[in-house]
Amino acid sequence: MRSRAPRLAATLTVAAVATLAAGPALGAAFSIFEQGTKAMGMAGAFTAQADDPSAMFHNAAGLAFMEEREIAAGVTYIRSLEADLVGLDPFPGAGYTAEQETLSEFPPHAYWVQPLASGPNVRNWTFGIGVNAPFGLTTEWEDPATFRGRFVSQMASLQAVDVNPTLAFEVTPNFGIGIGAIARFSSVELERHVPQFNPFTQTIADIATLHLESDLDNENFGWNVGLLHKATSRFTWGLSYRSEIEIEYEGDARLSQNLTGTPFDQLVRGQLPFDTDLPVETAISFPDTASLGLAYVVTPDVLVELDLNWTGWSSFEELSIVFPEGPLPNQTLPERYDDANHYRLGARFGQPASQWRAGVVFDETPQPEEAVSPLLPDADRWGFTLGYGHEGGVDFDVALMYLIFDERTRDQSFDDEPASNFFATYNQEAVLLGLTLGF
Repeated sequence: MRSRAPRLAATLTVAAVATLAAGPALGAAFSIFEQGTKAMGMAGAFTAQADDPSAMFHNAAGLAFMEEREIAAGVTYIRSLEADLVGLDPFPGAGYTAEQETLSEFPPHAYWVQPLASGPNVRNWTFGIGVNAPFGLTTEWEDPATFRGRFVSQMASLQAVDVNPTLAFEVTPNFGIGIGAIARFSSVELERHVPQFNPFTQTIADIATLHLESDLDNENFGWNVGLLHKATSRFTWGLSYRSEIEIEYEGDARLSQNLTGTPFDQLVRGQLPFDTDLPVETAISFPDTASLGLAYVVTPDVLVELDLNWTGWSSFEELSIVFPEGPLPNQTLPERYDDANHYRLGARFGQPASQWRAGVVFDETPQPEEAVSPLLPDADRWGFTLGYGHEGGVDFDVALMYLIFDERTRDQSFDDEPASNFFATYNQEAVLLGLTLGF
């Protein structure tokens, strides 16, 4: 019976790797582009405008044209309307259905802008600092103890917060540049069941619950840069880039035994380190992004902007897990994401004192079919937005976004990952409500 120990350890390691891959958590992989409500009302088409404090996220060069101190803070409420799967053969089986717990998340954003020098004969220097959460979200499945994907994922949460000091310079009255530093702080928390063949019942048994939680001080640093050119009184264009950031996580994995009521329990108990904190390490490469925006003033009360965003998701090629002190072997899980494009069209109507906005966005998924699973069932998606803003006294912006994901089916696996087969069709819808206050 001792020969089963390596097999149990290998099974557990595969489980741990698959669970850590669950950091991604909602459409457009695991990014959250909604970091300012004015921009959100125009579906994020804001690179060529960048005329409020959220310019620190959308295009740092926009700060160069801000002549007064500004403070803005807000939140985006993200709620799932539908998130379910229908199984396929051979597993979890045709006709099987499951639903996720309703997602309710509140990623915040806050910005402070301070002009450093301005005047008729002085080129503007402007400093700002922003705090936002551009990556994250959570997946959690209902009835986790009986969910047929419980060996893939029951719960997965990724949190990331950026602190982004930024400096911008007005090169000419019509051309600005901006550059910033990004400090990203991130954590992961994940849970799933571990399967193993029980020789006493000749069935697959839930031998353990695996819970992983990283420390709260995992961090790394990156940078961002932007250009904004007011080419004519009607036409403006902008470019923005944010660098890739890789974060190395350290934390603990803990196993809790699930009893089967057979002699197999004693065998498993003697071979796995239950109720013990096991040091674990992994890393996630957060992708770099680039944006090109073109804005045109149709009439004094109507502006239209078209943005093309690119995200370098190919940096998320694989995920490795390391147990630096054992007793489990290290392993690597392929992800093989592709770079992705995002297309945004937005319009605003009226003057700042009372302004309506609307927009549409199409996001390509970077996730190959072979990587789709209960960890992250991503898909191409469409977003439709409506927003309103008011300036005077306390400024405010509100926006509503409706997201609908294309139906996504997985019925094949990577050649080197035959054990990860979980075939299903996924459907998702979500709604986002944003609010930003400015002073």
